[in-house]
Amino acid sequence: MNFVPAKQIITRTADGMNWFGCDYNMNIYRGCSHGCIYCDSRSDCYRIENFSEIRAKAGALALIERELKAKRKKGVVGTGAMSDPYNPEEAEHYLTGGALELIDKYGFGVSLLTKSALVTRDIDRFRRIAGHSPVCVMLTVTTAEDRLCSLIEPHVAVTSKRLAAVRELTAAGVFTGIVLMPVLPFINAMEENVAAVVTAAAAAGARFIYPGFGVTLRQNQREYYYRQLDRYFPGVKDRYVKTFGNRYECVAPNARRLREVFTRRCDRYGIVYRMPDIIAGYQQGYGSEQMTLF
Repeated sequence: MNFVPAKQIITRTADGMNWFGCDYNMNIYRGCSHGCIYCDSRSDCYRIENFSEIRAKAGALALIERELKAKRKKGVVGTGAMSDPYNPEEAEHYLTGGALELIDKYGFGVSLLTKSALVTRDIDRFRRIAGHSPVCVMLTVTTAEDRLCSLIEPHVAVTSKRLAAVRELTAAGVFTGIVLMPVLPFINAMEENVAAVVTAAAAAGARFIYPGFGVTLRQNQREYYYRQLDRYFPGVKDRYVKTFGNRYECVAPNARRLREVFTRRCDRYGIVYRMPDIIAGYQQGYGSEQMTLF
């Protein structure tokens, strides 16, 4: 793995941003080897060359410690939006694990998104952080079928392994849920798939599911996605071009019906799915200094 220079790793979230109650953003790695065909982080605007090559920021842990120590306001550190914090290199280099130890040491909370079952390695760290600050762990699940998962997310733990990780985290008392996005039009945007994901999440003990019934496409990301559609789903690219043109937000044509199926089943199992409810669920009981206003 290569290392790239960095002057800063932890940044303040934009005003009004309420993405899972994060006060700060942390990205230790650049690039990702999971190979998900729809990944927005391939877009030119992020300026990540050779996206499938994983790079880490040089001196990451020393820089993170310095930045956390200097923060006057405690809060929730979010990670996983740009690059998965549990990519294969993490098993050897232990940068996310080390960052969690520092987050614990300096009294911050954490909100973490991943597709990797390696997240269960850090259960004890999540529990220690939860002793003083909010903790929210999310695993992306887009399809209930391992076979389809292997096509659209080829180099990462399949759905059944992610759900097993949800079960293990929840059993350990870690506030854990699922991010059900993207739901790809004409591929996994089916009522049966959405219902099956909710049912499986409930069986695994997920505390919440946050959905998004569509996909975003822009710049070179669209070109890559369309090449994969031609490879694995012949004819589907033409449906995208006809339905969405060059739109950035490609909302599933049946999104309203999918949402109805989703909310009805979540209500049946007592799973929350609105962002304010999710934030309140994992931040409840902590001091006002730790709480994000939303």
